[in-house]
Amino acid sequence: MTVPLSILDLAPVPRGGTAGDALRNTVDLAQAAEQAGYRRYWVAEHHLAPGVASASTPVLIALIASATRTIRVGSGAVQLPHTPPLIVAEQFGTVAALHPGRIDLGLGRFDLQKILTRLMGGGAGPPGSAGAPREERTVDGLLLPAPARSAGDPALYGHLGTLLGVRLDDPRGDYDAEVGAILDFIDGTAVQADGSPVHVLPAEGADVDVWVLGSSPGESAQVAGSRGLSFAAAYHLVPSLVLETVEAYRSAFRPSPRLAQPHVMVSADVVVAETDAAAAEIAAPYAQWVLDVRTGRGAHPYVTPEEARARTWSDEERAAVADRVATQFVGSPATVVERLATLARVTGADELLVTTITTEHADRVRSFRLLAEEWARTRAAA
Repeated sequence: MTVPLSILDLAPVPRGGTAGDALRNTVDLAQAAEQAGYRRYWVAEHHLAPGVASASTPVLIALIASATRTIRVGSGAVQLPHTPPLIVAEQFGTVAALHPGRIDLGLGRFDLQKILTRLMGGGAGPPGSAGAPREERTVDGLLLPAPARSAGDPALYGHLGTLLGVRLDDPRGDYDAEVGAILDFIDGTAVQADGSPVHVLPAEGADVDVWVLGSSPGESAQVAGSRGLSFAAAYHLVPSLVLETVEAYRSAFRPSPRLAQPHVMVSADVVVAETDAAAAEIAAPYAQWVLDVRTGRGAHPYVTPEEARARTWSDEERAAVADRVATQFVGSPATVVERLATLARVTGADELLVTTITTEHADRVRSFRLLAEEWARTRAAA
């Protein structure tokens, strides 16, 4: 129970509200998280989603850092190659120059080909498995569900890629080289083609903690390990692969000036209320949220619990969200803390990253407060 808790926020747009409301709520939640003792406050990068306002992560991070004093603030994650490595380094170096020792640069990637492969039912297994089907299993108390059966429309994701300037037939970028370029700009070791040095201010020498985020035992885990960076594994996105993902990172790890040994953070979706029943009521709209994201319609503002209960679901739709619903940690503080402790123990996580979306902002703030209080009590008792 010495594992610290951090928060991942998507700046959800409230029902009937605006992006401004979402961003003000995010700043409010970050201040509450700092008071509650969370270690980090990360914002996720999402584009063209009517229910999410965290599109410009460096701008939002700067606003949050200015409104708080001690909590680390970062990205979960900047999506390469949307933003060139030079711009990423400059943006985060700028924020870190005014908030040294508090800024995390989490790096991810948008791979349209991988998304469409999953929609078509492939890519369920680890590398070399040819997308072999996986059965639900429980490992030492941790549920690893079978991958969800897709209900997605590839055309919707193809349209999203077009708007983002990404085509399915585009050659895949060199993710390792992109990450390496960012590190070079920060370390002051970047050079031009003729070997002459490149000095990028204010990135050069920036006090930034660099992470890589990933949801499978593929390229992201390999890059994080080989470059000696901290790694965040997305149990909340692809729960079936979390153990393989963490193992791939640890196997690939090589010590670096940034990190002497592997450091893993594992994410989880949580909703906490005073009782299990109250938490289940608040969490009722979650399945609709996941379905909208997975089908390519994009995240929309949360419906009310009453609307969620009244919705009629097809078998195909339920199958499309079954893995995420089964692995959302919902309940009283004691219930959720027990499940999070299992996640940390089985994965060997050094930190946990929790994310919560609810219809009402007040429920989200209370969920994080109740969780932090129970986590601290359990930690003290241990």
